[in-house]
Amino acid sequence: MKYLNNITEAIGNTPLVKLNNVTKGITATVLAKVEYFNPGNSVKDRMAVKMIEDAEKAGLLKPGGTIIEGTSGNTGMGLALAAISKGYKCIFTLADKQSKEKMDILRAVGAEVVVCPTNVSPDHPDSYYSVAKRLNEEIPNSFYPNQYDNMSNTAAHYEGTGPEIWEQTDGEITCFAAGVGTGGTISGISKYLKEQNPAIKVVGIDTYGSVFKKYKETGEFDESEIYSYATEGIGEDILPKNVNFDMIDTFVKVTDKDGALMTRRLAKEEGMFVGWSCGSAVYGALEYAKEHLTENDIMVVLLPDHGTRYLGKIYNDDWMRQQGYID
Repeated sequence: MKYLNNITEAIGNTPLVKLNNVTKGITATVLAKVEYFNPGNSVKDRMAVKMIEDAEKAGLLKPGGTIIEGTSGNTGMGLALAAISKGYKCIFTLADKQSKEKMDILRAVGAEVVVCPTNVSPDHPDSYYSVAKRLNEEIPNSFYPNQYDNMSNTAAHYEGTGPEIWEQTDGEITCFAAGVGTGGTISGISKYLKEQNPAIKVVGIDTYGSVFKKYKETGEFDESEIYSYATEGIGEDILPKNVNFDMIDTFVKVTDKDGALMTRRLAKEEGMFVGWSCGSAVYGALEYAKEHLTENDIMVVLLPDHGTRYLGKIYNDDWMRQQGYID
């Protein structure tokens, strides 16, 4: 009989799918690494399980413990699946800009969700970072993975996702693009790929209101760059330890609107029902490809999550009109 012992064993080995219609005018071959095939419907399943397993080995997470994490939603889902298979409880803090679907999904898999304000500084006591840290201090036998600075995040992609992409492209990949949030995905994959071929170019997709692009280009953490934006899952107002700027050759910024519209195009034109940051990643990757890639290039762009997280936003015409994204 062929079966898995628990749902987390289904993580990984996601398909690489050629983009055929949104790439008009692009001569390079553009392939999407479609991560919603993971059981939690996102790339974050990979690092969530890795953080838990490494914490167990280090004695930081003990039987019957509680996992407490600040999340945009997807890491929480991956942690919840790992917690179910291993017998842990979960408490997740989310910023109130995150979609209701994400909060409902986390509650559906047994997690407690604490909603925190978006428009406060990271060190404010009410920020979702601060609340997660405080709960970890107050609740006995709890573990705070801290996906932003926990290097198991990067390691998961160095050990898993990077080798998958290299094997799936027969080592012919010349360019890799992905959104940058915690930084673990792009940094781990890039480290592996560049070890195989240092000539591979890596493009980080950032959003307006985030500090990454300017920091890469100038070395300056410019607080004037920071302002509220709607896109979920990419960009930051902090510099996570998992963002290895040496592994990222350049950044492309994408507006909330351009990311949202490309997300819809991927659903309608490619049959890929993906999340908002996926649209941002593809839009930014194609902008780079127009200027820098030729018919000899093989570009892989990572699509982090699934459209079910955004039914009330991206895939809701009324919400899109309210934002001014469609007429």
